[in-house]
Amino acid sequence: MRIAVDLVDAGGPTGFADLTLAKVAAQAGVATPSLYKHVGSLAALRREVAVVSVEDYTRALTDATVGLAGPDAVAALAHATRRYARAHPGRYAAVQVAPDPDDPADATLSAAASRSVQVVAAVLRGFDLPEDRTIDAIRSVRASLHGFVALELGGGYRLPDDLDRSFETHVSAVLAGLTALGVRRCGERLDGARPAP
Repeated sequence: MRIAVDLVDAGGPTGFADLTLAKVAAQAGVATPSLYKHVGSLAALRREVAVVSVEDYTRALTDATVGLAGPDAVAALAHATRRYARAHPGRYAAVQVAPDPDDPADATLSAAASRSVQVVAAVLRGFDLPEDRTIDAIRSVRASLHGFVALELGGGYRLPDDLDRSFETHVSAVLAGLTALGVRRCGERLDGARPAP
């Protein structure tokens, strides 16, 4: 498994998509058929890499946010996500694999993904979000951070302007959105006025 994970990271942002049994076998110095003694298929191998990656990523998020709350926790989560993606681009791509809740083979990955989502949910508690909007907020934060990070990893930012400053601005925008969602819980408009009856 370690060989597969290392290959995934060595392949950069496309390392996970490019993973093959032949590459793992070549790196291990064995014939491809020999791998079937250890893993049933390429899909099974990718699933195992995804589990390792999600668990690793979740630890990074937990370590970065423990003891923090509100905007500080979200900012720490954002920076931890960016650091992880830059340090482990292949594993970061594997983290994005959504398990099939109806496939028993995905049970371990589903459990790992659930723990990751719980960390993000805990980080967002400081915003007093409506309970029925928590998943919306988690998805929004995830999509927003992933969009920035994926563009960065893929070379999508070519202007000479300071990318770190842009990321800080991005995090501020995410925080403003979360704050606005918490305000709406109180039945207020963004300008603080009560909505018309």
